[in-house]
Amino acid sequence: MRFQKIPFRVKETANCPLYLKEDCFVLSGIAVLMDGGGARSLVTTTVIHHPENRENCSILSADLNRLVIAHERADLIPQGTYCCSGCSGTLTLEYLERRGNDMDKFLEESEQAAGLLHLLGNFPFFSNIDREDLEEVVKSFRMKRFARNEIIIHHGDHGDNLYIVVSGKVSVINQSGISIAELSVGEVFGEMSLLSDEQTSATVQAMEDCEILTIDNREFQEILQRYPLLQRYFNRLLARRLSRANTFRSVDYVSIMTGRLEEFSPEALFQSLHAARKTGILTLSELSKGTARFSFRQGALIRASYGGKKGKTAFYGVLREGSGGFRFTPGLPPEDFDAPEIGYFMKLLMTGLEKVDGNDDPAGSES
Repeated sequence: MRFQKIPFRVKETANCPLYLKEDCFVLSGIAVLMDGGGARSLVTTTVIHHPENRENCSILSADLNRLVIAHERADLIPQGTYCCSGCSGTLTLEYLERRGNDMDKFLEESEQAAGLLHLLGNFPFFSNIDREDLEEVVKSFRMKRFARNEIIIHHGDHGDNLYIVVSGKVSVINQSGISIAELSVGEVFGEMSLLSDEQTSATVQAMEDCEILTIDNREFQEILQRYPLLQRYFNRLLARRLSRANTFRSVDYVSIMTGRLEEFSPEALFQSLHAARKTGILTLSELSKGTARFSFRQGALIRASYGGKKGKTAFYGVLREGSGGFRFTPGLPPEDFDAPEIGYFMKLLMTGLEKVDGNDDPAGSES
């Protein structure tokens, strides 16, 4: 037998040890009065679906069962608010009638909200906020989605928002176009310009499709005032960021590469830059058709020119060269931070090598 489902959402909590605001319960069931030899008994069939990642509360289950018994069917329970009988804490449930598609949408949204709160509660930023206040604080944030290689913050922007990575990874790129940090789920960025009221000192780019929570400066400052522990958290974070930035700054000056193609073939050179996720400009000189120039961003080839050709044909053309000098210089101009890749690197390389092995003119076609 299938019963109509009715949804309850947690409206308020008071030191409840198990559940958070916005958690959703689905109740369905029926109470049947039976007459057996003059004796009346009550048989109930009640199904309660609890939020994911939450333990079952026997007290709340008993309370909801009593509601079904009192009204004979779950779907006859009047709309309104209901309180649990409590243990060490209590909660208030809200029931608003929903049917069909509205019910499905409600359940989906409730599960997403509960899942997000459970996830965020484990992030370092939100772990400094009281559990019962978490749902209210999260309301100040907005979720944004960014595609792979999309720029989230440009260097020099006025810092108006704090960002928290919910899914995916982002790369922090300095003024030379070099990636100085990779941030993943739970990590924050944008805080330095907010706290110092200065322009952003780096570009932040999505390394893959990302979901990012953002909060504007005004609401961020209000949260800082409410939760002093967050101020200590950001002081430690700023110290780590400054130390890491100074380390990468010293590396920038010593990472110039020079050599000869007689000792390091173009194929091996390109593969090394790709595997090491290098960002910068590779210049090859003394080649049969003059000088070649290639731009790499985190190991991806984004610009290429050689012998009057550009893009793939320039890349294919230089693979045949066996002598000449090379120099790799870290850093890119800002306009190259979000330039599209010429193509998937390993496919480019394999196609180019096939052209060389087949004695085709590697620079004669874009295919």
